[in-house]
Amino acid sequence: MIPGGGQPDMQQLLQQAQKMQQDLATAQEELARTEVEGQAGGGLVKATVTGAGELRGLVIDPKAVDPEDTETLSDLVVAAVQAANENAQALQQQKLGPLAQGLGGGGMPGLPF
Repeated sequence: MIPGGGQPDMQQLLQQAQKMQQDLATAQEELARTEVEGQAGGGLVKATVTGAGELRGLVIDPKAVDPEDTETLSDLVVAAVQAANENAQALQQQKLGPLAQGLGGGGMPGLPF
């Protein structure tokens, strides 16, 4: 603050904003490297996604494969991927939530957050 002026120190605000942006970028990079899993059918189908939601792997137990019933297998794959993505979203909230709150949800006019 400027003594008697009541105005915030713009340099300090900009430094805080830059630090928050750096922290956010670091958290996003960490999310892209972190893998989470979701499963369906009691573990018959397992999907692995990054914390950013990118599908990285899909494991299907041979017991889940029935040539006469591919629809059930499709449903299990979709459910496993959805479960993995829900886990990724929870991880995103855990990592990014505090940073987003620190940005004030709207930031300052003219800044990209």
